[in-house]
Amino acid sequence: MSMDNTYGTFLEENQNSSSRFQVHIVCENSEANATSVEKDDPPHYEETSFGDRGRSNFQISCNSRDKPLFEVFQQNGDTIETAGSIHPYDTQNHSYLKTFGRDTVDALPNIDYYRNTGSFSGVKLSRPSLADLHEGLSSNIAVTLSSRAGITNGERTLMDEPQGKKDEESKGGLVKFGWVKGVLVRCMLNIWGVMLFIRLSWIVGQAGIGLGVVVICLSVVVTCLTGISMSAICTNGVVRGGGAYYLISRSLGPEFGGSIGLIFAFANAVAVAMYVVGFSETVVELLKESNAIMVDEVNDIRIIGSITVVLLLGISVAGMEWEAKAQVILLVILLVAIVDFIIGTVLPTNKEKRAQGFFNYHAVIFAENWGPEFRDGEGFFSVFAIFFPAATGILAGANISGDLKDPQAAIPKGTMLAILITAVTYLGVAICVASTVVRDATGNVNDTVSAGTNCNSSAACSLGYDFSTCHKEKCGYGLMNNFQVMSMVSGFGPLITAGIFSATLSSALTSLVSAPKVFQALCKDNIYKALHFFAKGYGKNNEPIRGYVLTFTIAVAFILIAELNTIAPIISNFFLASYALINFSCFHASYANSPGWRPAFKYYNMWVSLFGAMLCCGVMFVINWWAAVITYAIELFLYIYVTYKKPEVNWGSSAQAVSYLNALSDALQLTGVDDHVKNFRPQCIALTGAPMIRPALLDITHLFTKNTGLCICSQVFTGPRKQMVKEMNGTMEKNQSWLIKNKKKAFYAAVAADSFRDGVRSLLQASGLGRMKPNTLVIGFKKGWRKSTSTEIENYVGVVHDAFDFEYGIVIVRISQGFDISQVLQVQEELERLKQEQLALEAISKNDDEEEERKHGICSFFNKTRNFKFTKQVTKKDTTSNITPSIHMGEINTRLMEASTQFRKKQGKGTIDVWWLFDDGGLTLLIPYILTTRKKWKGCKLRIFIGGKVNRIDEDKRSMASLLSKFRINFADIIVIGDINTKPNKEGWKFFEEMIEPYRLHETSKDLASAESLKRENPWKITDAELEAFKEKSYRYVHLNELLQDHSRAANLIVLNRSLPIGRKGYVSDYLYMAWIEILSKNLPPVLLIRGNHKNVLTFYS
Repeated sequence: MSMDNTYGTFLEENQNSSSRFQVHIVCENSEANATSVEKDDPPHYEETSFGDRGRSNFQISCNSRDKPLFEVFQQNGDTIETAGSIHPYDTQNHSYLKTFGRDTVDALPNIDYYRNTGSFSGVKLSRPSLADLHEGLSSNIAVTLSSRAGITNGERTLMDEPQGKKDEESKGGLVKFGWVKGVLVRCMLNIWGVMLFIRLSWIVGQAGIGLGVVVICLSVVVTCLTGISMSAICTNGVVRGGGAYYLISRSLGPEFGGSIGLIFAFANAVAVAMYVVGFSETVVELLKESNAIMVDEVNDIRIIGSITVVLLLGISVAGMEWEAKAQVILLVILLVAIVDFIIGTVLPTNKEKRAQGFFNYHAVIFAENWGPEFRDGEGFFSVFAIFFPAATGILAGANISGDLKDPQAAIPKGTMLAILITAVTYLGVAICVASTVVRDATGNVNDTVSAGTNCNSSAACSLGYDFSTCHKEKCGYGLMNNFQVMSMVSGFGPLITAGIFSATLSSALTSLVSAPKVFQALCKDNIYKALHFFAKGYGKNNEPIRGYVLTFTIAVAFILIAELNTIAPIISNFFLASYALINFSCFHASYANSPGWRPAFKYYNMWVSLFGAMLCCGVMFVINWWAAVITYAIELFLYIYVTYKKPEVNWGSSAQAVSYLNALSDALQLTGVDDHVKNFRPQCIALTGAPMIRPALLDITHLFTKNTGLCICSQVFTGPRKQMVKEMNGTMEKNQSWLIKNKKKAFYAAVAADSFRDGVRSLLQASGLGRMKPNTLVIGFKKGWRKSTSTEIENYVGVVHDAFDFEYGIVIVRISQGFDISQVLQVQEELERLKQEQLALEAISKNDDEEEERKHGICSFFNKTRNFKFTKQVTKKDTTSNITPSIHMGEINTRLMEASTQFRKKQGKGTIDVWWLFDDGGLTLLIPYILTTRKKWKGCKLRIFIGGKVNRIDEDKRSMASLLSKFRINFADIIVIGDINTKPNKEGWKFFEEMIEPYRLHETSKDLASAESLKRENPWKITDAELEAFKEKSYRYVHLNELLQDHSRAANLIVLNRSLPIGRKGYVSDYLYMAWIEILSKNLPPVLLIRGNHKNVLTFYS
């Protein structure tokens, strides 16, 4: 590639080269670079290579004055980036890509756009947003320099992986394993345990060859089904460190993952002790044979075990590379031991071995050992329970998933192959040993068959030995009696002993590495906050040194017990619980039917996975029922704990997908059911704005919707559409999160509209889903209505009219201090900001002091101590002087804050006064009844006020009591008001007239022309004719406030339905309507002004 001296364009090395992806960076200054666009060749669509030839089509075009911004070019196939860079939101020099011969900011498909923010394998890039594309080039252009260089011709030439990581890998610093060393070797070593050398002969002796094969195959079925499920989960996305915990938590969520992760890590830690004790017991047996016991058998086990686990810890802490080398050496020893046994079965036997029951391969031995011969109370399931732990260990590779080069490919391949190889080995060894060794032998070379002896189909007898005495007394040799059969059969016995050592030490080493890795992943997710200390890693491989120390401590503690027969069944059940959840995770993810469930491993079935989960649970009880109960109890406790703590994580679990499916299914099912009055519940739209701005309005609404009905906190953004939509989108998640954090069972909805009324109208029409649709509008009383413009009042009252039009019930809530606490929140935010600034300054000062101390040593420390008190005083003084003006600028209104939380407090003994003057369908009665069922309002009794005639008060009271009893609503008292329609006091009426005076038209005092002109100019004012027409109604509202003052001034809450008359559109002016509500509810406790939609919400039918 050549380049001219004007920095204008970079010439192509091969002009004939073409590519399907032609990407150009074009610069726009004040002078449009139209000529470069016109001269561009049309895109070529013939199939070409994406190699070096295609790469030459990357062109950069700009003027010479843009040189500092566009010094990015490709030379000899390498991308070179200079110090000059392009700001992603540069508005002076607009930049965009030229793709397919077109000018566009659209980006080509690139994996870096799909990464998580904290991705380890590459840097997350941001593609141009929809707003960038939609609004055009005049707005923000999110095409960064790195993204241009990275998508040249559809190839990634830059930012594939962090440079630091590349450097580490190039220097050999970061150790990653392939599927053989990382998974296959580990799984085989963990599955080939001491069971292979010590107990397998006893198992086929008890169960026979036939049932012995069934025992092995049944165990393999469990592990194979788990391996298939694990393979599906592993290939459904990138797998990080954590093994079984990671797979389960990302599939089923933190509740299941957190519970099983902790017990799985603990099980691995205790398993270290189990394997080490097994190794120590073998060593002690050798010492015993050599008469070299140090103290006694138990203490020798403790001493040898402790020394062994220290050595294993040293190998582990040295790094994964050393641990992997040790595993390979142990594998070689194990394989040599197995081969040694196979060779031994075909080598000619001798008298001593024949006396111990080994006769090489004979059909009579195979036939005799084919059937079962259970002894000592053993049965099929007890034998299976003893063997099954040998089949575990399939998670050994998955547990170090964070140290694998490609976990998605390595875990399925290595695990499934390990299961196959070890299954064949177990079957082969079992059949070989059962075909060459009889069940019982005396070990006496003189126990030969004498002439004329009846063998009674005994294989040993037919081969010349008489072991009939073993039927009368217990013998010491044969499959049933000697655990060292494989050593006796082998060609060289010490190799079998080495194999036992290798099996125990490799399993211990695998568990010692697995436990800290899983535990570290669990702690990093911070599910158990107290354990976050163990999340820190060290060194190039982020080794969990703290986890190693904890695992070592647990292992040593259990080694000192030296008797693990009680804990062993629980550990096996812990592993099985993990297997069960892995199978269930696969089933659950498939059942959820989420589009994100796309495993590359296709050989799985959701029902087979479910069968695998049930099989694992069944095996847990077969092995040990009480251990299974303990396992489930621990898991349930941890599940409840994590659920209660609610960790702030979102992993897209299948539980979320199933919740969505269930909600969708229930909503659709509910849509097909007609509404019934017995199932009516208030489902509210609360016009709270941002929920934290009017918390009291949300609290009172939440009181009668929590666990009962739908509650939607709504906000209307009014203003320039583009700005409001952007602001609305930016606050949606924040406001919903606030609701969740404050445990409000409500949704947040927002709309952008030209006016408040238009926005509410949209909410009233479109909110809800199917039958889960709001039926009640809750709105706060506009306390400052007299200072508002006529347009604002028109919108407010218009919302009430619209609610009536859409047949909503309406609740207007009034409290003495009002609802809006935005000014208080602003002051608090300012104080918090100043506090954070102070902490930042103190941190900087502390760092400077530490740097000074580091430079000058102990002298600086004493100087710092001497000046500490003085420095603190100055800081406090400065801080106070900075904060004081802010406090004076916005003092916190204590009464307002108390009023905003009044509905969260326990109300104590009191009353809720319900003024049910007119029948609106029962909503006025239902809402206060629901309030009395709430914990904080249980002490409040209902007092019912009704209108009536003075001469029939008792009859009206009995009639209402009968109605309430049929509705099954308890009440403390019924009060009949007989003087509702009398005129108010002069003082009250005078206050009402003074209140409406600024809004009156007074057209009668003017001539006709002037009056008409005033009406046209001020259509919102109250006319004399209107005031006269509704004079009786105004009297009633003023007098009703007087009655409220007399009867309900001490109530905890007042509920009225008369306060919301249906002000007829076109007849009652907005200001008169507001004046009625104002005069009715002034100087009272909290008031709910309710008007139902005049449809029944109560019934006395069953």
